[in-house]
Amino acid sequence: MHIEAIGRHLACIEPLARWHHGEWGALYDDWTLEAATAELRDHATRTTLPTTLVLSEDDALLGSVSLLIEDAPALQDRGSPWLGSLFVPPEARGRGYGKILVDAAVAHAAHEGVALLRLFTLWHEDFYASLGWQLEERTSLHGTPVVIMSIRPAQRVAHTGAPSDAAWTPHD
Repeated sequence: MHIEAIGRHLACIEPLARWHHGEWGALYDDWTLEAATAELRDHATRTTLPTTLVLSEDDALLGSVSLLIEDAPALQDRGSPWLGSLFVPPEARGRGYGKILVDAAVAHAAHEGVALLRLFTLWHEDFYASLGWQLEERTSLHGTPVVIMSIRPAQRVAHTGAPSDAAWTPHD
């Protein structure tokens, strides 16, 4: 099993864009499948923020997570950066892949010097709380209730011994 920057998995961009758009497209005005694909293509050009990490084994895509400057324009006044687009396909869920991806993203954020990382979730507050994320507020995004949570990456990595950036591979 490997976590690598999306730049090493260019063939994953289109399937990931379909997954992401299918899961969250309704939350964003004018966020088309083409826009989701373009964002991931942009992420493939760097390992610094904004970027996306991909979890795979052999040739199987097991999930992804992104570190973003802005996750939702309606929430931009809360600060930056954001963990977003954590996605594990239904057939791969329940195996700990989400935790692996979040831990890798938090470790990468710590390496990048991020003091405070935020996310919003519709359904998974308990999951993130179990990984050390703290509730910031309950609000709504385009009429959909969401929970905003945050974590201090360096403290989390120091506390848990979460994987360092050595656990994932950037592109060349």
